Amino acid sequence: MAPPETEVPYGTLDLMVLKTLAAMGRLHGFGIARRIEQIAGGAFALNQGTIYPALLRLEQKGRIESEWGMSENNRRARFYTITRAGKKQLAAETESWARTVAMVNRMLEGES
Repeated sequence: MAPPETEVPYGTLDLMVLKTLAAMGRLHGFGIARRIEQIAGGAFALNQGTIYPALLRLEQKGRIESEWGMSENNRRARFYTITRAGKKQLAAETESWARTVAMVNRMLEGES
């Protein structure tokens, strides 16, 4: 039985996009969304109203770059890559999430 779909936790989508681009290289928006869903094991679904504003926000902050190209379906698509600033942000956010997860785990383990 598949887990129920939930919304992307606030503040995590940018991190997931950056990590996906760092791991996979150049991808179009649909490919980024499908890869994140695949890694999440179906725990949530990303739609255009979720992924594309995140991509625009990351591009405006200089964390990703984009260029037009042809998709595997021979359609024009915008392809995204992570920038040096994006890699620095990814490292900082990864460290921050690791600290947050460790703290929450300590609190949960301390409950009786």
